Amino acid sequence: MSFRIALNFEDGVTRFITCAPGETVAEATIRQGVRIPLDCREGACGTCKSFCESGRFLLSDYLTDALSDDERAEGFVLPCKLRPKSDCVLIIPAAFSTSGPGAEDREVVATISALDLLSPTVIRLVLTGPVVAALDFLPGQYARIFIPDSVESRAYSFSSLARDGHVKFLIKNIPQGKMSGRLARSAKIGDELRFTAPYGSFYLRKVERPLLFIAGGTGLGPFLAMLETLENNKTALPVRLVYGVNTDEDLVELALLAKFKETLPDFTFVACVASSADAGRVRGVVTDHLPPKEFFELNADVYACGPPPMIAAVEAYFRAYDIKCANLYYEKFLPNV
Repeated sequence: MSFRIALNFEDGVTRFITCAPGETVAEATIRQGVRIPLDCREGACGTCKSFCESGRFLLSDYLTDALSDDERAEGFVLPCKLRPKSDCVLIIPAAFSTSGPGAEDREVVATISALDLLSPTVIRLVLTGPVVAALDFLPGQYARIFIPDSVESRAYSFSSLARDGHVKFLIKNIPQGKMSGRLARSAKIGDELRFTAPYGSFYLRKVERPLLFIAGGTGLGPFLAMLETLENNKTALPVRLVYGVNTDEDLVELALLAKFKETLPDFTFVACVASSADAGRVRGVVTDHLPPKEFFELNADVYACGPPPMIAAVEAYFRAYDIKCANLYYEKFLPNV
């Protein structure tokens, strides 16, 4: 049985390899042409020292000069001596651009299979093709999709897992946007799009604690992929989502969130609108609807994705009310013009 190893480089690039039983991660990277920092390959120099974020493994026959006992206790490992016993996620302390083949070597082509205007402000793009069926990414990561007939690209989070050869994205519809404007005006089903993936250090870690997801606008996208993962893995831990938008027309995918509420044992969500003309809507911003402090006393992991002002407001709220969480992961984004 082979194990799936995610290698997260410090510039946000992620590459996946498979590691055969008894094979070290370093041996697997060499076999599959993904370069990581390596020198002695004997557990003596420490050049390959990385951090194992999740997974089970064997690690032996190395010198403490290369990896101290304290470092080992903190979670650091030596890929040249690490033999996985499960799927693993490793943080590689080097930029992929300087340690491996350029990201342009990973450029792939997929076909538009659906293009839906979910609201006047949000487009759902669905891509399909053999390359999508074989696509590896962690829920929460993003792709860089090239604007047709251009060398420019735009970053969009995957809003689903790759299922049945299809993958989805939520895209802010900006009339003057080079990508969103093109998708809204002239793109059609059957058109091809080029992209590179995956990227980003914002992704769902091993689920060991209650989860709080905080989404702003199309920052909902990565959480849909995370919820799909939780649904597949049948987690029973509490999961809370606070989803905030500016206006009524920005609200999307409420039916999908309602479905997750039915399939996940302890999932609830609030969708709030800062400026609403609908009396039936929940009004306010995300910090108005965060769970009570008792929820955070469960040592929750918090994930936040949205525009910089939203992230800043969440951090300020936590400071003001002395709210502690096990981990706070966030991704800030600006509209792709």
